[in-house]
Amino acid sequence: MSAGGTVGHIVEGRSGSDLSGAPAAQECRQLLERYGVVVYRGAGPDDDQLVAFSRSLGELLPVPAGAEATHPEVDVITLDPAKSVLAEVRKGTFFWHLDGTRQEVPEKATLLTAIEVSNEGGDTEFANTYAAYDALPAARKAELEQLRVVHSFTAAQLLVHPDASPEQRAKWDRIPAREHPLVWKRKDGRRSLLIGATAERVVGLPDEDSRAILDDLLAHATQPAFTYRHAWTPGDLVVWDNTGMLHRAIPYEATSRRLMHRTTLVGDEAVA
Repeated sequence: MSAGGTVGHIVEGRSGSDLSGAPAAQECRQLLERYGVVVYRGAGPDDDQLVAFSRSLGELLPVPAGAEATHPEVDVITLDPAKSVLAEVRKGTFFWHLDGTRQEVPEKATLLTAIEVSNEGGDTEFANTYAAYDALPAARKAELEQLRVVHSFTAAQLLVHPDASPEQRAKWDRIPAREHPLVWKRKDGRRSLLIGATAERVVGLPDEDSRAILDDLLAHATQPAFTYRHAWTPGDLVVWDNTGMLHRAIPYEATSRRLMHRTTLVGDEAVA
């Protein structure tokens, strides 16, 4: 069944073992293209099954830090620093974002499964930037297609730490930024908005005008008509198209039990 008009489809009655093989992968690809987010309610894949299903969908991105010892492709998502060295950075996921915007080829898709869930907060929201672009007037589309945006780690971190010290800011600024078109034109003809937390500024515009455009587009893309909010239950597996789906976690405490395992598919199309 569909979770929303333009985003999200829920599949019930599948187990982790049911996700093996070419038919399951083909079904997932078709659903992703149509809905952007696929929810396998209560499938409960173990890490072997998660990795196998992920590999059937594409090439897996190795995890540089915080991975399971026996599964280098599995990332541990938690705010507990005892369980992940990246726990502090995870607070940035509370803001709408796309992964990999500072790369020439952003990640293709993400698979996230719930091991433990939070008693308060911790839902994940998704926003369809294909549908958001399609809903814009033709004249507005033409204007936006002329613009380019700088995406940076600093922009995202300033949302988490608005009172950052000069030393913190200098450390973030050392991480290379990336300039992209504001409208991502796919080889298959689809177009989406490349916006979110990492969108620092529109090239060539005054800061005030730049911020107004980016904020207006984010508000447009995240209105209810284009979004789906997933309330996690243990064992849920959610797969989403990272290239066209903004996502964010609803804030939860660092002491929360929330624990997720994630795999990420390597991108296969540069932003153009």
